[in-house]
Amino acid sequence: MNKDRLREWFDPQKRSLKELREIQHEAVKKIKLEDGFDKIETVAGMDCSYLDNRIICAMIVLDYESMEVIEKRHVVREVGLPYIPTYLNFREGCGIVSVFLKASERPDITIFDSCGINHPIRAGMAAYFGAVMDVPTIGVSKKILCGHAEMPTVPGEYHELMEDGEQIGWVLKSNKRSNPIIIAPGNKVSMDSSLEVVKHCLKGYKLPEPTRLAHNHAGEIREELKRKTENPE
Repeated sequence: MNKDRLREWFDPQKRSLKELREIQHEAVKKIKLEDGFDKIETVAGMDCSYLDNRIICAMIVLDYESMEVIEKRHVVREVGLPYIPTYLNFREGCGIVSVFLKASERPDITIFDSCGINHPIRAGMAAYFGAVMDVPTIGVSKKILCGHAEMPTVPGEYHELMEDGEQIGWVLKSNKRSNPIIIAPGNKVSMDSSLEVVKHCLKGYKLPEPTRLAHNHAGEIREELKRKTENPE
């Protein structure tokens, strides 16, 4: 997809919220909830951090079996849109696309620290990005944005996240110390596979390794930028 086309999907430009919502609806039409991958050899994690008017988008690529880090990437950009609930696609999208395209090889699945189809119009960052880029994605979030579920209390326990009689994700108790996490397919990943993949990526922490390490990397870059701002050479 060329740069102009990517800009149409991810750059808010000067469009109204109504126009941006219409773009989200167009992306949702592209979502596929069947597995669009064969053997999983690599998995990536995506997360963002902020410093003043800048956004840091970080991506970590790991070997799926060993969870060893293969590659770290990040980009820093100016924020193009203030925080508006359910419009994260246009606040973080350009940065996420930029860092995704920097990877040496495209990962088999990308896990986002964000929602998938568990979004009021099914356009969480993982779902929207996956649909536009036509790649397999999963969303892992810390709070329920929409829907309802029984809350798991024992590590490893999980329940369906439902809305209007439709399953839109899972609620999983990933470890003893933490609140449950919310898992949902984004694109080209089935409901069952989204749970299976995230469970495989858990290594004793609340978050799966891909997004946990992406979060850490974004934080490291943020602190480095902060030090440079406070102590310019």
